[in-house]
Amino acid sequence: MIFDTDVLIWYMRSNEKAIRLLDETPDRCLSVITYMELLQGARDKHEALAIRVTLTNLAFQMLPLTENIGNRASIYMEQYGLRTALAIPDALVAATAAENAMPLCSSNLKHYKSIRDLDLKVFRP
Repeated sequence: MIFDTDVLIWYMRSNEKAIRLLDETPDRCLSVITYMELLQGARDKHEALAIRVTLTNLAFQMLPLTENIGNRASIYMEQYGLRTALAIPDALVAATAAENAMPLCSSNLKHYKSIRDLDLKVFRP
């Protein structure tokens, strides 16, 4: 399963549901975009290091961007960008999940629910 940024933030804030979900999910993945979003939110290099250590300790596999992911994300922006306020990072994360035929776990229902070929698993903190 691919985890969106919001779920990982909940985990790092010690949310019990997020902790349980990650503990119960054997194959944990994230888009490189999610990793960059987490780093962007770090307040200093100690927090950036803590993010990297947490993801390593949880054995996350980081999925890179590919040409197909970029193409699919641009299609998502054309189809859903105006209607759902889908942002570029969200389009890239959704495309990463779809291209890898993996479910995406997120609490961001507004941006993702309209994407037909996305297997969305809604997380409720």
